[in-house]
Amino acid sequence: MGSRRGAAPALAMKREAYTAAKTVSPVLHAYFVSHREAALRCGEQRLAPEPDVETIEAMVDAAFWASLRREEGYATRVSLALLAPEEAHEPILFERRLPLDPGALTRVAPAVERPGIHLGIWRHDGELCVWGATRGIPFLCFVVEVVAPGLLVVKHHNGERMRKFINVAVLEGDQIKLVDERASERPDSPQLLRSLLHFDSQASGRQSLITLVRLAISMREHGRGGTLLIVPVDTDSWRESIMQPMPYAISPPFGQLAGPDGESAAAAIASIGGLTAVDGATVLNSRYELLGFGTKIVRQQGSPRVERVLLSEPTHGSTAALVHPDQLGGTRHLSAAQFVQDQRDAVALVASQDGRFTVFEWSPTEATVHAHRMEMLLL
Repeated sequence: MGSRRGAAPALAMKREAYTAAKTVSPVLHAYFVSHREAALRCGEQRLAPEPDVETIEAMVDAAFWASLRREEGYATRVSLALLAPEEAHEPILFERRLPLDPGALTRVAPAVERPGIHLGIWRHDGELCVWGATRGIPFLCFVVEVVAPGLLVVKHHNGERMRKFINVAVLEGDQIKLVDERASERPDSPQLLRSLLHFDSQASGRQSLITLVRLAISMREHGRGGTLLIVPVDTDSWRESIMQPMPYAISPPFGQLAGPDGESAAAAIASIGGLTAVDGATVLNSRYELLGFGTKIVRQQGSPRVERVLLSEPTHGSTAALVHPDQLGGTRHLSAAQFVQDQRDAVALVASQDGRFTVFEWSPTEATVHAHRMEMLLL
């Protein structure tokens, strides 16, 4: 850091401890120890430092109390990453380090609230400090992100530049949700779930999985709610569950999303994510070609109404339960469940205005529609 970079005076103000931080820190420590050992066995070299229990607790505690503060009327949004300055890629270094204090975090947050920017946290003279900001962090770097007041996500970098971070836990007030990595091993787990939990860069269909994740994120970003249907490319039977004519049918199908990743694909993802804000469903085929948007889902002639769905969430301690579709949300969820019951080779993704995100697929093992709640993996 250099001899001129001294630490700013710490604030002599005591605050109540965030109980959830103390509860979750040993569990998170065990997670990062285990994954670090696995990464070393696989030959990974550029690994972030292992976070100790005390550091995890301190970072989560500071992030939580900062999340409840406002700066000029704006809620705090900030991401904290544990790494030394020399481990960051092209960091911005503060001449005077800041204390890891909610007030200090709130004041600097507007400068670093854009996605992909992290405040760097490291110990200096025995105290955790904010040394600057960076976009480049190593694999398995411990990150705490303030998403909304009282809502935190613990995550880490997965080692790939274009990939979403891997979420480990979500803390909302006194509620702790730990991601169950083995949820992808459950019968009939969807591709999106497998991709968000752990990504195999050598897996077949790698690019399509990245596209699906980025589409899901884009759907949530506009905050209006929306439905995305992915239908088989080799049949038109899905049209029997769509009111005809489609108001905004696309002909010929728009295929930019199916091309190689790059700026054009990123623009296509943003555009199609925006289309889901229009009332009705957006339809893609399994080649990710856009077929239409603003379409109304109808019950297929002769098909029974959907009366139950299997609801699950990829968290430790949760169990799947059969529920009525009304318990999932509004008409978007009900119509998506009906569509998948009638068109069992299709997939429906539903984003709610409140941020919930559900993937509907037909479960052959349970012979019913399976609703996978996934918003905690997309934060």
